[in-house]
Amino acid sequence: MQSYKEEEIVTSLHDPAKRREAFAWIVSAYSEKLYWHIRKIVLSHEDTNDLLQNTFLKAWMNIDLFRGEAKLSTWLYKIAINESITFLNKQRAANNVSIDDMDVFLLEQLKSDVYFDGDELQMKLQKAILSLPEKQRLVFNMKYYEEMKYEEISEILGTSVGALKASYHHAVKKIEEFLTREL
Repeated sequence: MQSYKEEEIVTSLHDPAKRREAFAWIVSAYSEKLYWHIRKIVLSHEDTNDLLQNTFLKAWMNIDLFRGEAKLSTWLYKIAINESITFLNKQRAANNVSIDDMDVFLLEQLKSDVYFDGDELQMKLQKAILSLPEKQRLVFNMKYYEEMKYEEISEILGTSVGALKASYHHAVKKIEEFLTREL
């Protein structure tokens, strides 16, 4: 499993004798990417680590359901996003926050996170991103930070490329307006 060929990995996942080795390769190959993807959603290092573990646990438990119709990365990102959104919804409910309100509790978590090493400008950018609706925030993070192609985001989120382009454009405009007001 030294070199990456998705078909080989998928085949190995469905072979009980090779499943553990193939899954270990997946964890090794995708941990860092998924960590940063989840971290952009939930902001907290500790929560991100928990959600990353949940993502891989859910993938392992449902490995028989993966047919290889989508790319492995697409499948893993979908699981990570669903785990993150479920987590945030529970946080919102616990904090009595409407989904339409800015996720102030996330901003407060970020401010108190000892692993956050951003300066004041980075904090303002995060505040601007948190002011976006959840779907726009996801699209913005995937396009801006992870430099994903619209086609890949479309597969993960199940949204048309045109709608994603519009969502990203609106997100950028809102962030620009927010930062102009704040600075």
